[in-house]
Amino acid sequence: MKIVFASGNKGKLREAAEIFEGFEIVPISAFPAWTAPDENGSTFLQNAVIKAEAAAKAAEGQIVLADDSGLVVPALNGAPGIFSARFSAEGTDAANRKKLLAELSGAGDRSAYFLCTAVLIFPDKTVIAAEGRCCGKIIGTERGENGFGYDPVFVPDGYEKTLAELSEGEKNAISHRGKAFRKLISRAVDLAVITE
Repeated sequence: MKIVFASGNKGKLREAAEIFEGFEIVPISAFPAWTAPDENGSTFLQNAVIKAEAAAKAAEGQIVLADDSGLVVPALNGAPGIFSARFSAEGTDAANRKKLLAELSGAGDRSAYFLCTAVLIFPDKTVIAAEGRCCGKIIGTERGENGFGYDPVFVPDGYEKTLAELSEGEKNAISHRGKAFRKLISRAVDLAVITE
């Protein structure tokens, strides 16, 4: 069964392909009608739905997957939150991490969590949403070569390694995106809109 993923992020596409094992994950870039929408929602759910609906129009007749995710840091009043991908002026992973570490310099509370809201839209307009969280803390220096985004500075609860030091399989087992995607699969199977 084919699922069109409304993302051009190579890291996310790899994760989705592993988590949705048995499904064919197709990037939205395969559809010429696709134009990335303005993600102007005020919540992760709103932005995920905006992406999913735009992708569903471009990939008419296909099952569409979209997600919006980010890092939430209580000591920064929830930032970077929905602005995680564009937290710094440059908007690159390295610049975003640099700004995060600078703003947390001297902070006593370094707790944080990744939040993912994922949405599946079906050709009959059925919509399923699910949320996943991965709690942990921000360390002061980057470690690890795997992953992307804030992974090199995030140590999940119960672990000594950063997400960037874990294997892809280890990360997907505990990540916010992995949890949200697996909930989506379970709910879709329960509703008999897909079969595993």
